[in-house]
Amino acid sequence: VQLQAYGGGLVQTGGSLRLSCAASGLILSRYAMGWFRQAPGKDREAVAAITWNGDSTYYKDSVKGRFTISRDNPKNTVYTLYLQMNSLKPEDTAVYYCAARRGSYYSLSPDEINYWGQGTQVTVSS
Repeated sequence: VQLQAYGGGLVQTGGSLRLSCAASGLILSRYAMGWFRQAPGKDREAVAAITWNGDSTYYKDSVKGRFTISRDNPKNTVYTLYLQMNSLKPEDTAVYYCAARRGSYYSLSPDEINYWGQGTQVTVSS
């Protein structure tokens, strides 16, 4: 099982980034997916999540209207999860992790995640 996240970087306030997470080795139709982030000195938190078939999503209140989560067809062999981030703010600065949870519905708790990607740094300058 491998989750590989990429697309982070340094951007100015108001800018955009698109994170991607390539997933392989999973029967992806059996997994809900999500993005978490962790800033220095803070707990890891759920930012956005999506059910296995994409029919339900979750967004942290502070990113609603700015971030969009999407996923490829879970039946694809090579599968990618995305997080489009617009109107970025300095408080969005963190390491972003993609995550997979076994089952059709997502969880907002890091303790319930089965697989993690390696993380990608997002830095928003003021």
